Amino acid sequence: MLWLACGLGMAGSPALHAQSSTGELRLHISDSQGLALPSQVTIVSEANRVHESLLPDEHGDLIVPRLPFGEYVVTVEHAGFGPVTQMADIHSALPEKLTITLRPATAQSSVVVSGSQTLLDPELAGAVNRIGKRQIEDRQISLPGRGLVDLVNEEPGWLYEGNAVLHPRGSEYQTQFVLNGIPLTDNRSPGFGSQIETSDVQSVAIYTAGIPAEYGRKMGGVIEVNTLRDLRRGLHGTAMLAGGSFATANGYGAADYGWGKNSAGVSASGAYTDWFENPPVLQNYTNNATTGSFSGDYERQFSSQDRLTATVRHEFARLQVPNEQLQEAAGQSQHRSTLETMGTAAWQHIFSTAVLTDVRGMVRDDTVLLSSNAASTPIIAGQDRGFREGYGKATITLEHGRQEFKAGVEGDFMNLHEGFNYQITDPSQFDPGTPRAFDFFERGRDREQAVFIEDNAHLGAWTIAPGLRWDNYELVVDQNALSPRLAISRYFRKAALMTHVSYDRVFQTPAFENLLLSSSPKVISLDPQVLREPVRPSLGNYFEAGVTKGLLEKIRVDANYYVRRFSNFADDNPLLDTSISFPIAFRRASIYGAEAKISVPRWGIVSGNASYSYMVGSAFLPVTGGLFLGDSATQALAQTSGRLWVSQDQRNTVRTRWVVHLPRGLWAASGMEYGSGLPVDFDGTREQALAQYGAQLVNRVNFSRGRVDPMLAFDASMGAEWHRKNHTTMRLQADGENLNNRINLIDFAGMFSGNAVAPPRSWGLTLTMEF
Repeated sequence: MLWLACGLGMAGSPALHAQSSTGELRLHISDSQGLALPSQVTIVSEANRVHESLLPDEHGDLIVPRLPFGEYVVTVEHAGFGPVTQMADIHSALPEKLTITLRPATAQSSVVVSGSQTLLDPELAGAVNRIGKRQIEDRQISLPGRGLVDLVNEEPGWLYEGNAVLHPRGSEYQTQFVLNGIPLTDNRSPGFGSQIETSDVQSVAIYTAGIPAEYGRKMGGVIEVNTLRDLRRGLHGTAMLAGGSFATANGYGAADYGWGKNSAGVSASGAYTDWFENPPVLQNYTNNATTGSFSGDYERQFSSQDRLTATVRHEFARLQVPNEQLQEAAGQSQHRSTLETMGTAAWQHIFSTAVLTDVRGMVRDDTVLLSSNAASTPIIAGQDRGFREGYGKATITLEHGRQEFKAGVEGDFMNLHEGFNYQITDPSQFDPGTPRAFDFFERGRDREQAVFIEDNAHLGAWTIAPGLRWDNYELVVDQNALSPRLAISRYFRKAALMTHVSYDRVFQTPAFENLLLSSSPKVISLDPQVLREPVRPSLGNYFEAGVTKGLLEKIRVDANYYVRRFSNFADDNPLLDTSISFPIAFRRASIYGAEAKISVPRWGIVSGNASYSYMVGSAFLPVTGGLFLGDSATQALAQTSGRLWVSQDQRNTVRTRWVVHLPRGLWAASGMEYGSGLPVDFDGTREQALAQYGAQLVNRVNFSRGRVDPMLAFDASMGAEWHRKNHTTMRLQADGENLNNRINLIDFAGMFSGNAVAPPRSWGLTLTMEF
């Protein structure tokens, strides 16, 4: 418990450690006489999708921060000297130091080390999917607001439901984004929250099992996002222009400047589209949106022991909520806007070669607004909700031999406000006695604290990563829990094979969006029949076993089997006929499945991947939390037992994308996505469905099976890249999506505006310049 005491001792100031599995490489390059040689440095890790070319300073020193744990091939080249290639092992938050001596080319003895040796990480305790800068650059261009979630959705185990709402392995509203070490636990799908500009993203790490004890609260899946660029001397930047179907236009610009031990950068983006959310009908009524963002960051390396980082971000989206056919005929117009402003500051200090501490803090302000015109039907709804959040966390890392201990504390302090009002315009759509008007406003305080300790031990071919976390949650209810974690792996070097198993005990806090509304006694007046129970945190047990195999030094195969068991399983439910949802919970849930992925980082002219996911998810009654009105309340009270398929229960999902790299900077890519179909939740008649949604959509629903028909889409891209002597790169890319032009229905009678229709055949063109 010594390390736990050390972590507690740092709780006096707001703080946060950066991503849980990143380290730092420090290089010094000289000749045999000890004279500094500023050289070209290339760092490659196929497992982590890292391929960077960097330049040291005039003293021959180079600091490369934020490297994911793993093995790297480091190549150093300087005119007149023979190239040197060495391996670097990054498995600690403490810096890894490497001194490289260059010798004249005639005296150089070569050591052959290839990037294929980094295809697997022999010291990785659990499974983690990584997305590197090259993958981000080669991605198929997405609609505004969807770039990052589209990247994550390509990984096995992740699934869209409705309007690009990510669901990791069947979990609802339990996705946690960690932005430069700051956990963001609100719903960040395009229609509900602010988006991180994809062009700002440098790397992504994704956990669905073997989750470090450092992370808690929203535990369906953890997405670590790094937007901070490495320090480079001089002025560098990126400019991007894009356009395409649905009147889509997108612009992005970024500039970074490095001098001495300082670096600073700014970026800005703006976009417009007529297809922002997945609309409920093919006609795509009222689905336009304008988005924008601004970010700035500053970093200073005061000394080899101290580093300061500060960032600011501002993001907004203004959109129309898509109409159904009856709503369009009535002239309904609903507008939603989201606004987020965030600031962070961080300080890292290295006490010795074995002790490091990292302290960070964050404040942010979020607002979500909804307004409806007088012609809205069957209800005129309005909302004004938001929060102001302060977050802090302190960690200390201690390295001893082949072990790395980390301990820390964190606190999250949030002041919420929720305003909601409505007027009914079509009483026939509601139960008799439902009030014609309702007005609600309430404030609340969310207080969450945690303490954690974890170890990462490398014992020969074994890696063992135990952890323990304690969480306290105070909002509508007051609850705390202990969460043990354990991940173990075994590496068989001769077979290029790794096996791993993990167990995660998770304490998942409810979604706070509209939680005050659904928990208030005031909602009892909404209907004569009401069921209102407080939503308590979910408790879960995750089990996973898997293997990773390298083939022919070029191919990586990952396969996992997992089981998740929940008590008080979190889900969501719509409020009346509005586009507002609130959290609910079922007694328990069972989710299990298998995933496989084949990756080829680069084999000759080919790179790409293919993945398959199988998942079965079911929840068990009765309802244990949330708000239910009218017939829904009657059914919830009557059904004290039974099973239902969770709304994310898609049994079979296949995704693939392959790139062919041609001469002269040309390339071409193709991809495919298949989904066997989500469950249907529609209690009306077929005639009602036809009136609301039209025959083409209703014909895509198999009512006897209770599922939408399978979806299938083929995509293709092609592009060209030019490199100029002044280090300027130009890139032109053309994308085509759903080239088979299939009507792909994601949801039928889902939460948001009823249905969710995927885009038809569409195209896009992007021009990017880097300097």
